Amino acid sequence: MPGPKEWLIKALSDLKMAKKGIKDDDDTLDGAAYHTHQCAEKALKAFLFFSKQPIKKVHDLELLVELCSAIDQNFKVLFDSVERLNPYAIYSRYPDDRFYIDRQEVEEAIEMAATVLNFVKKKIEEPQNPTLKLFDR
Repeated sequence: MPGPKEWLIKALSDLKMAKKGIKDDDDTLDGAAYHTHQCAEKALKAFLFFSKQPIKKVHDLELLVELCSAIDQNFKVLFDSVERLNPYAIYSRYPDDRFYIDRQEVEEAIEMAATVLNFVKKKIEEPQNPTLKLFDR
């Protein structure tokens, strides 16, 4: 069964896809935005798994941060970032006349997703868990 390491590896993969998508033309910016949401979602679920909490089948990043905050109050610093990333789960996936994202917004989304991923990674790799090194391959 996948553990927190596997969840974080998938989150990192989504972050890499977002970075690749932004290098392409403007037709891939919505896909890049989608992957920023996915990165944050998988990172937060990694922490829940690590904390032996059930992984809910939800895509709401704000709810996931609330669940993580119930375990560790420091997660509250992520609310602003996930609030901005949350819409990308839906609006970037389907045709919608109301959704437009430019390169700068995607660059900011990539930074926010990386912040969430790095925050979670540090929480899981804290000194009390010296044997859990997630990206040693």
